[in-house]
Amino acid sequence: MSVKPFCLITIRDSDEVADAEAASVRAFGGLAPGELVQVRPEITPLSQLRLDDYSGIIVGGSHFNASDEVKDDEQIAIEADLGRIVDESIERDHPLLGVCYGLGFVARRLGGTVDKRFGEKAGVTTVEVTAHGENDPLFEGLPTSFLAFTGHKEACSLLPDDAVLLATGRACPVQAFRVGKRVYLTQFHVELDAGTLEQRMRIYADYGYFRPEELEMLVEENHSAGVGEEPRSIMARFCSVMREEREES
Repeated sequence: MSVKPFCLITIRDSDEVADAEAASVRAFGGLAPGELVQVRPEITPLSQLRLDDYSGIIVGGSHFNASDEVKDDEQIAIEADLGRIVDESIERDHPLLGVCYGLGFVARRLGGTVDKRFGEKAGVTTVEVTAHGENDPLFEGLPTSFLAFTGHKEACSLLPDDAVLLATGRACPVQAFRVGKRVYLTQFHVELDAGTLEQRMRIYADYGYFRPEELEMLVEENHSAGVGEEPRSIMARFCSVMREEREES
């Protein structure tokens, strides 16, 4: 029996970022070219997406913010379809990994509070694994504290009911949580290394994630910060664990 691919939902206003995001998810997820299907909802409506066609869904970052008070017609339409996918994934406990915007969207969808209080500048953050995280298959065996790349204007400041906090941090109290057994959300980026973060920062230099005049300094800091394999290993573990479950079912 052939194993179904993973689906990456990429909500980006830059082809370069979208292509790079797919490449890094594929590389750090340990996926062969045919094991990842990228869907860009501004091109292919999410209404056509069926969970049963995929081993898991991955929702990456976005130029959108889930907590935006004013949303244009495109964002409203995309988020309506994305909401259906999230609802069905949670109801069926179908594998889903939401990163950055993905976390904010799911947290808000489930009644959590997402606002601008705990935004983090594009760069390095310290992630602290909770006791629940230490016993979770995606975080088990990782150091209780590790560095990761981040960059977000909004964050979850109050968890939804039934969410299990897996990782926290001083700058941002909700760094990762789980709903059910197979729906995972991370605020920090599990699909970036210093090189791919630099590429993204150069494209988004004028989007308000940092002051443009700080770009070169931040890029240098990120390359020398010593961020290890821990964040990216979570992407690899998600794909591996969910793929193994598919093979056994």
